[in-house]
Amino acid sequence: LKVHPGARRNLIVSVTPELVDIKVAAPADKGKANAELVCFLAEALGISRSAISIVRGEFSRNKLVAISGLTQEDAVARLSGQPSTKTTASQPTLLPHD
Repeated sequence: LKVHPGARRNLIVSVTPELVDIKVAAPADKGKANAELVCFLAEALGISRSAISIVRGEFSRNKLVAISGLTQEDAVARLSGQPSTKTTASQPTLLPHD
């Protein structure tokens, strides 16, 4: 994921299999943007916040995020607004980062 904190509103800018570009309204201050990112992703993917964790890049704009219960293809499809084909994954999905 490439995250842009301090935006006017939460927005998915672009989604490709290689990179998901997201703007979040919260500032990059004391984890506020990370918390907002997790909430926004959970809502966009239709899953609980506890299914999402930041694996790498907690203090960077480039992040690697693990998502339990979805394949990478499903996560990308849901974020891009396309219908997904599968609904579960046995291992956490890692969304790509830059």
